[in-house]
Amino acid sequence: MKAQIIQIGNSQGIRIPKALLEETKISGEIELEVHPEGILIKNIKKPRSDWDERFKSAAEFDDDVARDGRVTTAFEKKEWQW
Repeated sequence: MKAQIIQIGNSQGIRIPKALLEETKISGEIELEVHPEGILIKNIKKPRSDWDERFKSAAEFDDDVARDGRVTTAFEKKEWQW
């Protein structure tokens, strides 16, 4: 997809088509990185942004085990009480 660099006040910018924004879910504050091939535009990863999704996944499977591959410690197996 092609785009034009346009004048925006004293700066320059590009218009990103709505379809690309919806597909990539980019919105709000973003991060720009310079690469040899060009500029990379990324969403800023917010701490705990995926917690809702992880809690829903755990609830679906009636599971309270970490899904990130973390190994349960001996303390967690034996000493931890709910």
